[in-house]
Amino acid sequence: MDTVQEILTRARTRTPGQPYEGAVTPQEAWQLIQADPRVKLVDVRTTAEREWVGRPAVPGSQHIEVEWNTWPGGTQNPLFKQHLAEAAQRDDILLFLCRSGVRSRSGAAAAREAGFPHAFDILDGFEGPKDSEGHRKTVSGWCKEGLPWKGA
Repeated sequence: MDTVQEILTRARTRTPGQPYEGAVTPQEAWQLIQADPRVKLVDVRTTAEREWVGRPAVPGSQHIEVEWNTWPGGTQNPLFKQHLAEAAQRDDILLFLCRSGVRSRSGAAAAREAGFPHAFDILDGFEGPKDSEGHRKTVSGWCKEGLPWKGA
């Protein structure tokens, strides 16, 4: 198993020029969570998505839920940075997760902008992209990788 520093060093090479520190695979995210209590998974999906689809089975102290978009309506959460600041410490290693890896990049960028230097995207998100039949959880992502999660 790689060390925390090895994973983070590799993650930094995946996203050159992006406004966040790097990107980890779901497997790397799980390794980091297990290895260091300063690592926090920040689930930026809506509350509805978490309730209907499920959540990563991450220890409570390492699991932060802050909607990037609000439900209902889908508008950007104007309190995102405030809620993140209430839930995380500036020196935490923050791993942002959404459904397929799009909103998580925006969340990681906003976190950096808000003064959180260690903001990383989790590639492919919780469910991953759609397959040829339009289904998720079959191509890549947290669930496809067989990482622990709790159903709705």
